[in-house]
Amino acid sequence: MRRLEINLSQETLSYDANIPRNQVGRIERGEISTSITTLLKICKALKIEMRDLF
Repeated sequence: MRRLEINLSQETLSYDANIPRNQVGRIERGEISTSITTLLKICKALKIEMRDLF
């Protein structure tokens, strides 16, 4: 998982992506689907392209 590879906490990722921390956890655990907009925010915070998720 990219977030762990770059040693980023869920809290920091949520702050950088401007989304709630619990949402990050739920996305990572596959409990919820998310919008393209949120995925773009996460990708930007992780400094990756969306295509790198697949």
